[in-house]
Amino acid sequence: MKLYFNYEDACQIAVGAFAMAMPIAFTQEAWRMAESIPLINLTFLFFLSLAFLTLYTYYSLFQGDVERRLASYIVRIIMAYCITLVVVACVLFAIDKLPILAEPLLSLKRLVIVAMPASLGAIIVDGLDKE
Repeated sequence: MKLYFNYEDACQIAVGAFAMAMPIAFTQEAWRMAESIPLINLTFLFFLSLAFLTLYTYYSLFQGDVERRLASYIVRIIMAYCITLVVVACVLFAIDKLPILAEPLLSLKRLVIVAMPASLGAIIVDGLDKE
């Protein structure tokens, strides 16, 4: 496993995030869920996303060996989630479902909801070419 994060990794994460964000972002269920989900549940969903992202990265990409590669491990998780958020924001914006100026809280809720499956898709695709 290489210790750096490069353009190829970023592209793989973006493609994986896009592949998983598309079917979810286009559903009315996700849009409506964002309107009614309490902040406590949204926070739990956010941490659940990070937990699965962290676990998959730990066991699949790093194969449980992060002691000497801790910085790389943390950077990969942060980058994967941030790139996922950007991709999801672009998709939601493109379909006019990201009212960031008019309703920022609703936009944040939609981002977190769609980013949950998208982040897992992102890290899975990122791991496809790893040893």
